[in-house]
Amino acid sequence: MAKFIVVVLDGFGIGEMPDVATVRPQDLGANTAGKLLNHFPLKRLPTLEKLGLINIVGATNSVMNLAPDANWGKSKLAHYGCDTFMGHQEIMGTHPKPPMIKPFQQSIDDIEEALNLAGYQVERISRKQLQLLMVNGSVVIGDNLEADLGQVYNLTANFGQISFDDVKKIGQVVRSANAVSRNIAFGGFVPTIQNILNAIETKTDKSGKELYIGVNAPDSGTYDNGFQVVHLGYGVNAKTQVPYQLNQAGIHTYLYGKVADIVQNDTGTSFTSVVDTDRVFELLINDLHQYDKGFFCANVQETDLSGHQQDPKRYWTILEKADRGLASVIAEMEQGDMLVVMADHGNDPFIGHTKHTREQVPLMVYSPGVKGVQLDTCETMADIGASVAAYFGAPFPEFGCPVIATKIKRATPTLSEAF
Repeated sequence: MAKFIVVVLDGFGIGEMPDVATVRPQDLGANTAGKLLNHFPLKRLPTLEKLGLINIVGATNSVMNLAPDANWGKSKLAHYGCDTFMGHQEIMGTHPKPPMIKPFQQSIDDIEEALNLAGYQVERISRKQLQLLMVNGSVVIGDNLEADLGQVYNLTANFGQISFDDVKKIGQVVRSANAVSRNIAFGGFVPTIQNILNAIETKTDKSGKELYIGVNAPDSGTYDNGFQVVHLGYGVNAKTQVPYQLNQAGIHTYLYGKVADIVQNDTGTSFTSVVDTDRVFELLINDLHQYDKGFFCANVQETDLSGHQQDPKRYWTILEKADRGLASVIAEMEQGDMLVVMADHGNDPFIGHTKHTREQVPLMVYSPGVKGVQLDTCETMADIGASVAAYFGAPFPEFGCPVIATKIKRATPTLSEAF
């Protein structure tokens, strides 16, 4: 029996990357986990505490303590910026490449033409000499203002006027007409499309020129009621990633939540468009109970959404749900199984902007009987994917070193026959 489990607490960074001062000065001082612990000093996250969260974050005002038996480390980001899509591709073993930077204004003509050819009613909406698109009076398309500008386009919908299935169809048309790394189609139930239109904003480039236009997603209200989302990626070779490589070795991959939306897993099982944290863990734990072998990866997206909303209270509430979920995951584990709890970037709810923050991420590793292993600082999150491959004896992905698997094996040579 052998189960390798990865749980990604989306946006739960542990302090700014060394290059922040030069590449993302707006993120100076970012420390999602540290600030939350200081903001709620009398509250505990007992599972994360036992897994070594305080060991990683360092001194805080929290009542939570160091965990001498924990196995812990941290990882830097190898991808540019701090993007969930590329972060998860990196975790799965992709070698990050510089992203395409293309403001929506440079793609609007091609996207409008594709939508018209597909039979949709398309209207242009202008703000400060910039334009975005509204489709069928219910979906607004423009730049993503929460990710690094120019890398992602958003489709923001009112589900009171259009179904999620129809929004996804529009998303596929938009995806076919542009080459930025990610398009995100999402929505929620808001009173009218005017709520979304009222959240339209423009952003400047580094020179101060108005160049980007989109919907401020937190302000639009779409996160608040019935939120659903699908992430449509571009330009990633799935055959170099962990799910494909594991399939070559006869190992099944199970994906839950946002990671299932953005990572190709044609030969595995993917639970897509699952946002609710309790539901993510319910699906994961059901499969852990049912299957005794495989790679299981789940994303807790609501932490990231709380960061975008700059809402520390909600962020902590989601962490408490995740903490309980992790306790249930651990209860399903047997000798030789391995769990990695990590993040994909930061999303500091105190930073003063609604974008991701470029932070290092925690690595908390649990395997029954393995205690007190201090892991190296990984230079890339691809080391997680490489460690998954090593654990199962599968071909390696294109990037990363199996440092976690190697360290744990050295500490406990009899851990698992899978090595």
